Amino acid sequence: MDQFFAGDWKGPAFHFLGTAHLAALGCLVLLNLLLLRFKYASDSTKSAIRWTLALILWGNEIAWHWWNYSAGKWTIQTMLPLQVCSILVWLGAWMLVTKSYRIYEFMYFMGIGGAIQALATPDLGVYGYPHFRFFQTFISHGLIVTSAIYMTAVEGFRPTWKSMLRVAVWMNLYMIPIYFLNNAIGSNYLMINHKPPTASLLDLLPEWPIYILYMEGLGIVTFLILYLPFIIKDLWSRCLLNKDNASRLESISK
Repeated sequence: MDQFFAGDWKGPAFHFLGTAHLAALGCLVLLNLLLLRFKYASDSTKSAIRWTLALILWGNEIAWHWWNYSAGKWTIQTMLPLQVCSILVWLGAWMLVTKSYRIYEFMYFMGIGGAIQALATPDLGVYGYPHFRFFQTFISHGLIVTSAIYMTAVEGFRPTWKSMLRVAVWMNLYMIPIYFLNNAIGSNYLMINHKPPTASLLDLLPEWPIYILYMEGLGIVTFLILYLPFIIKDLWSRCLLNKDNASRLESISK
């Protein structure tokens, strides 16, 4: 148990797309498929599911801060809840409890978009399975995605074009004070002051501040991909409606 929480982990390092990585992703896929079965469940059952997901999100995040503090890794430069996924852990749990649509918009676009990247390429370093950090990372980011999917597929929420615009505007406004805070305390929240010192996809992009424009472009593409199912659904519904109206007019003309 001591090694499970050890700051100087001596076990196997995280292996990208290794057995543990793929197994964790597989478990998250199965969880989402399982939750889809509750679309027609009672309100009390749905409420219990939302509260369970919310409490796991909150409990997991508290444990994450506790571990960093105990291991001597907690600093204001890295652990303030200012990263997108860190904020959405807290707000996403609140969304589940209150069924807040405004928070849902951010969970759908920023939550799914950001957390899927973190799940695909988690920044775990030496902390492989079965260390606490391995479980914490996949639970945290995994349930961000799951919460957004659950509210969409089971609770009937859906984003709109205005949702996309609101999220984009507010996120760009949010970046402004974070940039100045980073300068003040020597942090790099949102990775907007400089590229991270460790290897990342940002290394493929031009230097600051040009890479931020690339990040904006990638964000827009991600938003459009996430909204694509609703574009297709709306077009299909419109086609069916037009076909139905045409059939009625034909019946009337006869």
